[in-house]
Amino acid sequence: MPIAVVTDSTSYLPDGLSRERDIRVVPLEVRLGERIGREGVDIDSAALHAALTDRTLDVQTSRPTPADFAACFREALDGGADGVVSIHLSRELSGTWEAARMAASEVAPDRVRVVDSRAAGMGLGFAVLAASDAARSGLDGAAVESAAADVAQRCRMFFSVDTLDRLRRGGRIGAAAALLGTALAVKPLLHVVGGRIVPLEKVRTTARAAQRLVELAVRAAGEGPVDLAVHHLGAAARADEVAARLRERVPRVARLLVSEVGAVIGAHVGMGLLGVVVVPAES
Repeated sequence: MPIAVVTDSTSYLPDGLSRERDIRVVPLEVRLGERIGREGVDIDSAALHAALTDRTLDVQTSRPTPADFAACFREALDGGADGVVSIHLSRELSGTWEAARMAASEVAPDRVRVVDSRAAGMGLGFAVLAASDAARSGLDGAAVESAAADVAQRCRMFFSVDTLDRLRRGGRIGAAAALLGTALAVKPLLHVVGGRIVPLEKVRTTARAAQRLVELAVRAAGEGPVDLAVHHLGAAARADEVAARLRERVPRVARLLVSEVGAVIGAHVGMGLLGVVVVPAES
């Protein structure tokens, strides 16, 4: 049987696509005050919206356990898969990759391969889809792993947030870097470099932030075919506007997806997130 593809819930694949392609998704955990649940299963973006509005409510996230991954890997192998390729959000942002690696070592280190996408959202999602395409074509585990890693290497991610406070408190960005976003009426722009979130520049308004995201994405896209995704949290109209500008300005768009991030990423960036994922075709 084909190689089984596994990912985690921060890949934010379009609705129904994981089920259609038989991609197994292991959810991260979210805590909203006293309520604890699995991202995308028990807790969705609407629940996160309500929690973030209540400033007294503690919002936290945690990785899946190695046991969660081990159960998923065993199910795939027992179901007849020749091997497993498990692709996850950046190890610099979460312990999820490490939990999957520990499970792979326990279950079948010669048959389970674990890939660090060095991204999240559709930066991870496009790598997962590449792995799925390779697996459905009948390629072996090494080739499926390579397909995912290649897309991950080409991926660029740019995003703006209303404040860096949640990223700082969650340890996803350093206190010194967070000072870049403390001035009033300043919108921080960030990007992902080597799997880490790094400040890029500051702009004065939300409108300018959206404009700069488009400019950065157009530059990163180049002239060849490109996959694009626009993410947001509580900013659907702005996300649609950015997507429309990208359709106008990027010469050859292979895919363009627009979606709201889930509870895990949302918990660390806060309301008002606007981001663009760019995966140019292989040069």
